Amino acid sequence: MTNKEQEMEKEKIIIFDTTLRDGEQAPGFSMTVEEKITMAQQLERLGVDVIEAGFAAASQGDFEAINSIAKTVKEPIVCSLARALESDIERAGEALAPAERKRIHTFIATSPIHMQYKLKMTPEQVLERAVSAVKFARNFTDDVEFSAEDAFRSERDFLFKVFEAVIDAGAKTINVPDTVGYAIPDEFGQLIADIKNNVPNIDKAVISVHCHNDLGLAVANSLSAIKNGARQAHVTINGIGERAGNAALEEVVMAIKVRKDYFKDVYTTVNTKEIYKTSRLLCRITGSFVQPNKAIVGDNAFAHEAGIHQHGLLAHRETYEIMRAEDVGVPESKIVLGKHSGRHAFKTRLEELGYRNLTEAEIDHLFKKFKELADKKKEVFDEDIEALLLEELFKSYEEVKLIYFHVLSGNRAIPSSTVKIEKDGEEIISTSSGDGPIDSALKALEKALGITGRLKDYTIRSLSAGKDAMGEVRVVVDFGGTISSGKGTSTDIIEASVKAYLDAYNRYLARKIFLEKRITEGI
Repeated sequence: MTNKEQEMEKEKIIIFDTTLRDGEQAPGFSMTVEEKITMAQQLERLGVDVIEAGFAAASQGDFEAINSIAKTVKEPIVCSLARALESDIERAGEALAPAERKRIHTFIATSPIHMQYKLKMTPEQVLERAVSAVKFARNFTDDVEFSAEDAFRSERDFLFKVFEAVIDAGAKTINVPDTVGYAIPDEFGQLIADIKNNVPNIDKAVISVHCHNDLGLAVANSLSAIKNGARQAHVTINGIGERAGNAALEEVVMAIKVRKDYFKDVYTTVNTKEIYKTSRLLCRITGSFVQPNKAIVGDNAFAHEAGIHQHGLLAHRETYEIMRAEDVGVPESKIVLGKHSGRHAFKTRLEELGYRNLTEAEIDHLFKKFKELADKKKEVFDEDIEALLLEELFKSYEEVKLIYFHVLSGNRAIPSSTVKIEKDGEEIISTSSGDGPIDSALKALEKALGITGRLKDYTIRSLSAGKDAMGEVRVVVDFGGTISSGKGTSTDIIEASVKAYLDAYNRYLARKIFLEKRITEGI
């Protein structure tokens, strides 16, 4: 049976992404109109089914963002949130007008605490308002979603009554929010089952869930709901959202994919290989990064330091990885070398760095020195290993030295640089222009060295606080198929960049001389 035939026997889970609405409401995650459009285009590539682009009545900026996204994306349904007020709904309808596929998502609270203290309305008034809102929204689109805010803390009979009424009024989706993240998975799953069994016309609507993460259970509650009959999940990239956030898209989607033996009746059409890219785009736009141990998209999600884990992973990936890094768009799993790493992982890294002709005695000696270094550092980087190897085994070459560099740059000047180095006892001066001061400086350095490298990675970080902070630049450069890394520090990031690039070249040169000597010796 083909994958397509298997999917025909399953039910699709609609992925309703609310990164641009509920996610953006969290402090520090606000986005401009342009940033929202960029994010929406990536969500389209990711393959989400619905993009909740904002709350049209909240501000002119939100209205413009929704309107622009409605004009831009073609595949996903574009949605706007609206309170159960005609003014909100009308504003949403106007913003969504250009969309090829559009949805209005209207809501009102149904829990006793919300009705009494926030709305100051009786249950009968809430019911009437909910029905009238859905009916009015249908003047702008046939695709109307209704949310019973704080559904989990609502009285069940009243909740069932509201859902039945709004479905009769034309709602095609009824959303069940755990607005304050209070539910436990078994309870939340049972609520979905109860809705299926107690709302007579539920077969005319899709059951959706919107779970918050106040107790760290948003994803678990969403999955429990899906197992009990929900067919749409509200999610956000990286789990961003108010307070502790929302259910994370990447975790819900990958749980369904990885545990298809358990979620055997459902599937999603998300392009999981775009997950990592989408996560990183959101980080760049908002300036807020995910924690290293974040599931699926954290820096450590596919990183291994423990020696036992590293050995098992190198022997067979599935010993310690339940999914492939490339399935979510991560370039590859990463072996992180530290004090817990074993000899097998250390030897493998040496081979990856190009040192394949070492004797077992030499590897044993280097491993001992590596362990001593690892006790002093949280993580041992490739350049640390190369420095250790070259210092311990072989270093009889003259390093290329930087004598000076000069950069001319400005917003009305073409960036140009002059670099002077000492190589093989000779002083060499070269100049070059570039796209910026760093680019021009590195190009001038390459002309002086007589080699062109391809910059594969460039990172910069502050080593201290203040305007005069020391900065550290790390680079990874491909010199004709040989990968070399380097680092440089300075209060001037251009100088740090030149030093890092020159450090990478010196390491490349040392390795080249080292290997040539080994070949000559016949080792």
